[in-house]
Amino acid sequence: MPQSLAWTRLLNGIFGGPLTSLLQSMGISLKHPGAPITDAFALEFLIALVMLAFFLVVRMTLSVEKPAPVQQFAEMIHEFVGGQAEQIIGHGYEQFQSFATIIFLFILSCNLIGLIPGVNSPTELEIVTLALAVATFLYYNFYGFKANGFGGYLKQFAGPMWQLSWLLFPIELISHFARIMSLSVRLYANMFAGGLVTLVFFSLIPIGVPVIFLGLHLLVSVIQAFVFMLLVMIYLSLAVSHDH
Repeated sequence: MPQSLAWTRLLNGIFGGPLTSLLQSMGISLKHPGAPITDAFALEFLIALVMLAFFLVVRMTLSVEKPAPVQQFAEMIHEFVGGQAEQIIGHGYEQFQSFATIIFLFILSCNLIGLIPGVNSPTELEIVTLALAVATFLYYNFYGFKANGFGGYLKQFAGPMWQLSWLLFPIELISHFARIMSLSVRLYANMFAGGLVTLVFFSLIPIGVPVIFLGLHLLVSVIQAFVFMLLVMIYLSLAVSHDH
């Protein structure tokens, strides 16, 4: 298997055999038997472990009188995401703040890890961004049904005029499913293009000039994570709203 990361090789050495047996027992054929874990998945797993460790450290070191730097950083993130959620979602935003925070931090970390030479951002793969988009789609629709009930939520798709419901319902249904592609393609295309441009200039001019494109990659990484988080909040606000 063409893999460049020692972390990926380590995971495949530990979990590759059992995971291969499990997938083959489910009838799933593998391109590289014995090494089913890709660099992208390995990096996502690493980021998830780091995030889990970060939140555990914050939880164990909570202090009102002498907050540690890690707690202050966590509070900054909490206030930033919470402020955005309160403005967009409004009343009851607190129950969605944790999901929005995780989405923002995970995507931001996946984007920024591509700044390390020789490492590609997981979000440069369409399958990764598609999975994030599907998770978002399922999440906001679940809370849409929960907040409005099955019939109440479906009424949002029919529009305010019942005479046009036969036309608006399929249009709204298609537009909702199109959000999956919109979220996925926007993140994937921007990160893939940013990574490709940086790689090209590193190959042509390895000193000096690539630093500029690393700065652009950093900017794009932050913007794309922020935009994805905002869209999650917008979709949630529309889904749980009762003013239709």
